[in-house]
Amino acid sequence: MLSNTKKYKIFFLFIAVFIMGLLLGHSNGIFPVSAATEKTYKNLKIFTHVLDLIQKSYVEEVKIEDLIDGAIKGMLSTLDPHSSFMPPDMYKELQVETKGSFGGLGIEITIKDGVLTVVSPIEGTPAFKSGIKPGDKVVKIEGKSTKNMTLMDAVKKMRGPKGKKITISIMRKGFTELKNITIIRDIIKIQSVKSRVLEEGFGYIRLTTFQERTGDDLEKALDELESMEGGLKGLILDLRNNPGGLLEQAFKVGDIFLDSGLIVYTDGRVESQKMNFKAKKVGAHMDFPMVVLVNGGSASASEIIAGALQDHDRAVILGTQTFGKGSVQTIIPLKDGSGLKLTTARYYTPKGRSIQAKGISPDIVIEAEPETIAKVNPRRHYKEKDLEGHLEGDDPNLEEKVDPDEGEIEPQKKIKDVQMDRALNLLKTWNIFSRLTSFRQVLQEEAKETERPN
Repeated sequence: MLSNTKKYKIFFLFIAVFIMGLLLGHSNGIFPVSAATEKTYKNLKIFTHVLDLIQKSYVEEVKIEDLIDGAIKGMLSTLDPHSSFMPPDMYKELQVETKGSFGGLGIEITIKDGVLTVVSPIEGTPAFKSGIKPGDKVVKIEGKSTKNMTLMDAVKKMRGPKGKKITISIMRKGFTELKNITIIRDIIKIQSVKSRVLEEGFGYIRLTTFQERTGDDLEKALDELESMEGGLKGLILDLRNNPGGLLEQAFKVGDIFLDSGLIVYTDGRVESQKMNFKAKKVGAHMDFPMVVLVNGGSASASEIIAGALQDHDRAVILGTQTFGKGSVQTIIPLKDGSGLKLTTARYYTPKGRSIQAKGISPDIVIEAEPETIAKVNPRRHYKEKDLEGHLEGDDPNLEEKVDPDEGEIEPQKKIKDVQMDRALNLLKTWNIFSRLTSFRQVLQEEAKETERPN
């Protein structure tokens, strides 16, 4: 077996020979090398020189594997906040997470200004029950600062076996000092589809995230609602605080509510990333009106669905401006069991609207203003455009239409969901006017019959 030092020397020798061979080949006219390529070779020489200096002169011996991993992470950190390198253990965690069961706290996080920031706590999880809020900054994990900590490293620290405690320190607008919150980890089994009957004929379905079974579970929930006596007269689809998930499940959900046309299309530099995803007519649920609820925590796949249903006039979008994550991440497995999450394309609504750094603007703007809300510590939902290094949208100068403040909700009081109430009233009104229209059509047909000569 080769020692780390010998592996390191072989690695250096290979890089040096590779660079010098290409440059000599160019100078001898064997094959042309562009100015950009020559610049890349020069930078690679600097890279190997720095590695050599660290290996020889750093105060402590460093493993070459750690240096290479660190270099890859640093390289990806210069891109957008959604691209990252996943060591083998983290890559396995990602695969487990998409199946809907893992040990941890139950929060969707991102990095803003070098600090971990909560996108949304997942409903029913330890983080949700402990009072974690969207927009909270996780400043420390077990006493260690999260400043400049990678997203994957932070996730790794917060994941863990059921029953084991973890203390995180958060800062929230209105706080004068850090607040330590101790949370007991649990197995996070995310039920991505929840449904119920609101009133006779009117159903409610909440999608908490997009996982492997979201499309199938949504079909089952719809079948149950449609089987109620009198059928389904109207549906509320709740995508609030849904951070997204598997893109293929967004296509399945769109296909459930649309019988034809584009759901979404993607555009990237590589030809394979230029894709159109169309709805199929078979099995689409089209016989009832819909209202879709969204807010600043609705991101990625949630925005695809809201945008598609809005562009096809299939549903009314109600709530506040969505997060604005309109980029596609491709998971690329590497030979050593690690993985690369790389932003490879932007996605667009059927009418060609880019969601990136803009979000979806609701048809009807209703702020989350419950009657029992406490008017202290108002805060703004942060968005994709607030993240350091985010990709720009097609029109970076476009002003956001809606940016409501939300306050701290008093957990001991029953909260009135004004967005839900407005959506239900809208469906009822829709139903009444539809019946009146049908009634008028019948009267008009009867009048025409009586006017015809015998």
